[in-house]
Amino acid sequence: MIIIAFFLPKLEVLRGYNFSLLPLFNAVMNGLTFLSLLAALSAIEKKNIKRHKSFVFLAFAFTSLFLISYLLYHFSTPSTKFGGPGYLRAIYLFILLTHIPLAIIIVPLAMVTMGFGLNRNIPKHRKIAKWTMPIWLYVSLTGVIVYLMISPYYTH
Repeated sequence: MIIIAFFLPKLEVLRGYNFSLLPLFNAVMNGLTFLSLLAALSAIEKKNIKRHKSFVFLAFAFTSLFLISYLLYHFSTPSTKFGGPGYLRAIYLFILLTHIPLAIIIVPLAMVTMGFGLNRNIPKHRKIAKWTMPIWLYVSLTGVIVYLMISPYYTH
């Protein structure tokens, strides 16, 4: 769905609206996701399952808001090209090209992980969470970094 947003014609019904603040909102949602995940990780290390669960749900809520906003922005606004120098462009592209595939898989991966936890299938939850948590942390942090790197090139 996310990749399709880049190739489909922009939705005419959304023309005329100003969505220029959505990239900043998206970066804030990614940052809040990252912080919530760190808090969830800290809570589970202290064996505080209730707090862990609350912070994971909060992270998923922030991710969900991000996803809605991201799709709205990319279905309504032309893509922005990175305009920095070559060495920064290489760093940007590396981050972006690792971020995108992991971002595509993180929502279903997080949902499966949360499902195991909610159903008290703790062995499976722990096994998959060892992959989910670092990927989700990476995606949310690199989402902020991508925004910071490309934001000077947005046209408003």
